[in-house]
Amino acid sequence: MPTAFSKQETVFFDELMAGYDDTLTIGRNVSLFNADAVVLERSQGNAIWRPTPYVSVSVDGAAGTDISGSFNDVTQLSVPIGLGFDKTVPFKMTSNDLNDQQQRERKMKSAMQRLATDINIACANVACLQGTLVVKRNAAASGFDDLAAADSLMIEQGLVGDAERRVSILHARDYNSMASTLAKPQTSANAKVNTAYEKAYVGHVSGFDTFKSDYTYRLPAAAGVTCTVNGANQRWVPKATSKSATGEEQNVDNRYQPLNIGVTSGTIKVGDAFVIAGVSAVHHISKADTGQLKTFRIIGQQTGAAGGSGVYLISPPIISADQGGATTPELEYKNVTATPANGAAITFLNTQACNVSPFWDERAIELLPGRNGVDEGLVGAGAGFMRSTTELGIEVIMYKAFNINTKQYFYRVDTRFGVGMTNPEMAGVVLFGQT
Repeated sequence: MPTAFSKQETVFFDELMAGYDDTLTIGRNVSLFNADAVVLERSQGNAIWRPTPYVSVSVDGAAGTDISGSFNDVTQLSVPIGLGFDKTVPFKMTSNDLNDQQQRERKMKSAMQRLATDINIACANVACLQGTLVVKRNAAASGFDDLAAADSLMIEQGLVGDAERRVSILHARDYNSMASTLAKPQTSANAKVNTAYEKAYVGHVSGFDTFKSDYTYRLPAAAGVTCTVNGANQRWVPKATSKSATGEEQNVDNRYQPLNIGVTSGTIKVGDAFVIAGVSAVHHISKADTGQLKTFRIIGQQTGAAGGSGVYLISPPIISADQGGATTPELEYKNVTATPANGAAITFLNTQACNVSPFWDERAIELLPGRNGVDEGLVGAGAGFMRSTTELGIEVIMYKAFNINTKQYFYRVDTRFGVGMTNPEMAGVVLFGQT
């Protein structure tokens, strides 16, 4: 299709697109869901509801046992993922600037790098702020034991599929600390040791594919925060849909629940990780008590003075099935041993500020590529565009226009996408250097 771009510009754009996916260190390691652009545009908030994995319970079906009262409706939970990011890099160049074609090419390359970084940051922030499995390490990153602790946490809660891929993204300093530990036994002739020494490469560790990143979210400390659960019977009953006062049926997002928290000292912040006294995690399938306190994250605040006493949105929801007359969805999606008592102590885990190292099952996070509609009449009307889609389905589009009065060329490079945590209990973070 003809455009207002020169052949040289078009060739260079194609070359940049060819290597675009390679710069998506984090974006390449989440699941992709390609939705029809028309369907998304016609959906409320440009969002689409994605299903979460089923969990089932069993009953005694021995011969002679009447199970007629055990047939229950299936509750399919789902979560919304929308096109929440619309990123652009705008710039302009004069006719004098374009005497040096390398200026334009360097700027185009810089624009593509920035858009790839935006995708990486969005994926990293979702993983770092919404992953609810928390591993607290008292020392700096050292290697196998750090990720083995994350592996143990996922296994004991039944969150590992036989064929599923797990990923760990480490800040460059933490990754290199792991490589350093691996590289030091130089007396052993081992290919993995040599690679760690020569290239600071860690690779596959304790079931995780590890990657070095120049960015992970820096989580502030929650030091000096003293608080308790304010009110009894605060739990969540999962349900697929709910009805409004007008009778409309709508999907329900079961990733979060409100929790009333009383704060005695300190300030609560989004991203804080905590445990609640008396609330232990269970294996998601067998429902056996793991003997370990369930970890939670602060997602937002709904009421009260900022950071003080009030109602907070937490993840995951507290599904205990320990109250009388528990529903089938409570029994199926139960994730803790008990509902927290009124006044139960809350203990925060992020006691020192650190760069979070997220890990996840590939199914837990989805990247939703978007699309920008274009009026084809731009071509030949003083403006033009060219677009391309990478192997991952990420579309990048470049526009160009010319102002004859100022002899300036205006460029913008756009991409549109969404990132969503489909299951916060299949993702988590390692916090290094905590006290």
